[in-house]
Amino acid sequence: MTGYVQAFGRCITCGQPFAFNPHRVPSTSAITGTREPVCRYCMDRINAKRTADGLEPFAILPDAYEALPEEEL
Repeated sequence: MTGYVQAFGRCITCGQPFAFNPHRVPSTSAITGTREPVCRYCMDRINAKRTADGLEPFAILPDAYEALPEEEL
């Protein structure tokens, strides 16, 4: 039998709790000095601003906010 796992935490940008794949979620160390997860909503806002400023958006991996098979932990 195979199970799936999701991590739960608060977005370092907006503080909202959300579920994510701990190996694939976008994260930043700019605020605390430790890698902290960033939610989809904030990543969409950040990427919209980057695009408007003529910068490339940050990549968001397709499974960043999905469960991962437990054997990948």
